[in-house]
Amino acid sequence: MRMMVRKTENGAVNALWLMFLTGLMLVALSLNAMAQGPKSVADLAERLQPAVVNISTKQNVASKHSVPVPNLPDDSPFRDFFDDFFNKQSPDKKKTPKSRRRLSSLGSGFVIDPEGIVVTNNHVVANADEIEVIFTDGKRLKATIVGRDKKTDIAVLKIKPEKPLASVKLGDSDKLRVGDWVMAIGNPFGLGGSVSLGIVSAHHRDINSGPYDDFIQTDAAINKGNSGGPLFNMDGEVVGINTAIISPSGGSIGIGFSIPSSTANRVINQLREFGETRRGWLGVRIQTVTEDIADSLGLDKPMGALVADVTATGPAEKAGMKAGDVIIEFDGQKIDKMSDLPKIVARTAIGKKVSVIVLRSGKQTEIDVVLGRLKDGEKILASKGTSGSDSADVPETTSVLGMKLSPITKALRKQYKIRSDVKGVVVTAVDPDSTAGEKRIVAGDVIAEAGEIEVSKPDDIVRRIKELKEEGRGSILMLVLKTSRGGDPHFIALKIKE
Repeated sequence: MRMMVRKTENGAVNALWLMFLTGLMLVALSLNAMAQGPKSVADLAERLQPAVVNISTKQNVASKHSVPVPNLPDDSPFRDFFDDFFNKQSPDKKKTPKSRRRLSSLGSGFVIDPEGIVVTNNHVVANADEIEVIFTDGKRLKATIVGRDKKTDIAVLKIKPEKPLASVKLGDSDKLRVGDWVMAIGNPFGLGGSVSLGIVSAHHRDINSGPYDDFIQTDAAINKGNSGGPLFNMDGEVVGINTAIISPSGGSIGIGFSIPSSTANRVINQLREFGETRRGWLGVRIQTVTEDIADSLGLDKPMGALVADVTATGPAEKAGMKAGDVIIEFDGQKIDKMSDLPKIVARTAIGKKVSVIVLRSGKQTEIDVVLGRLKDGEKILASKGTSGSDSADVPETTSVLGMKLSPITKALRKQYKIRSDVKGVVVTAVDPDSTAGEKRIVAGDVIAEAGEIEVSKPDDIVRRIKELKEEGRGSILMLVLKTSRGGDPHFIALKIKE
C-alpha cells in the first residue's frame, strides 16, 4: 500500500510514519507467530525435565491359589530340601503356604523442593509396599509417603538426595485462559521422560471423580503412565497435575484432565504440614436445583445448592439450617450451582464463623455458622444406626400422584429396613407410568416432606397438594429418603395433575 506523506523541513512527519509502519509490521509478525504456536519449547523442556521423575511402585499380593506341599516318603533324598523351603514359607507346618505375586506399576511426579519433596497422584502410590523415584539420569531413590488425599487424588512423597535437586514451582492456574499453550512432561507407557504440547481446552470440568472436581481440560497428549506428572505453562510453572483421560482405547484422543494448581497448592501444603488434609465441614447433604425443583420452590431459574439433609449435631443444624433451604451465598461468595459449595466450604478454615444466605419459603435468610472439621463429620455419618421399631401395625394406604402411601409401621420398617430415626410416609407401590415412576420413586422410599412441610401420614400430603393447587403451583417438592441407599435424602419435584 502506498502512503502519501507531505515533506517537512525537519522530516518529523516522515519519521513518525516510519515508526508507525514498523510498529504495524511487528504486531502483524507477532500475531502470525501466535497463530502458529510457539516456535519451539526445546529450551523450556530441557530446563524442566530434570525436575520431572518417574514413580515406580511394587506391591506384594497373595495369590488366590495355595502352593501345595509335596507329600514325599521319609527316605526321599529331597525330603530335607523341601522341608527347609516350606518351613521358611510357612513356619506353621499345619498351614499351607500361599504364593505371593509382586505387582509393579509406573507413574510420574515432580520435585517441588530441592531437599526431596515429590508430588504425584494418590492412585499412583496407593497400596504400594515399595516406592522408588527415578530421575532422568537413571538415578533411583527410595521414597516414603508424607501424606495422601483420596478426594483430590494427590500424594506427597519424601526422598533423601545426596545434594539439592532440580525443582519446579507451582504457578497460578486461575490465570490460565482457554487457548493458552501448556506442556505435559511424564512417563507414558513406561517409556521415560516424554514431552507433549497442547492448549487449555476448558476450565472447571466435573468428571464425577470426586466431591471437589474442578479440572483443567487439555488436548496435550496424556497417556498411561503420565498420571501424577506436571502440566506447565509457558513460563515453566506447574499449573496442573495430570490425572485422567477420556479414551475408549486407553490412549490419548486429546481429552485429558489436570488438577489445577489452585486446588493442589492447598492440599500439598496441608499434607506437608500435617500429613493429612484439614477441610471445613458444614454438615449438610446437598443436591442440584433442577428446573422442576426451581418451579416448585417458586424460583425464576435454577440457582444455589438445595439442602436435602442436615446432619444431627453438625454445624448447620446448630445454626438452624433446615432441609429445603437453598444456599445461594457462603462467606460472601455466590453459589451459582451445587458443585460450587463443597469446594468453597472445604477450603474455608475450621472454626471460622461464616455468613450463609439461604432461600427459605421464598425469602432470604442469613444464618451464621461456625464450621467444623470434615473428618469429624465423616465419623458422625459413619456411626448412624439402622435398626428400630415403631407402633401402629395396621397401615392405612392412600393413592396419590401414582403412589400408594402408608404411615411407617413396625412391619414396614422391618420390611424395607427403615432406620428407627426416620419419620415420614412410606411408599408401598408406584405406578411405573406415573410421574413418580418416571422420577424413580420406588416402594420402600420414605417421603419426609411435601411442599416444604414435614409429613407423618398420607393425608398430610393430600392436603398439601390441594393447598399448592390453590396457590397456582404446577408441582410439589418432596424430600424422599432412599432406603435402598441407607436413607440417602433427595428432593424430587412432581407435577401436580388433576
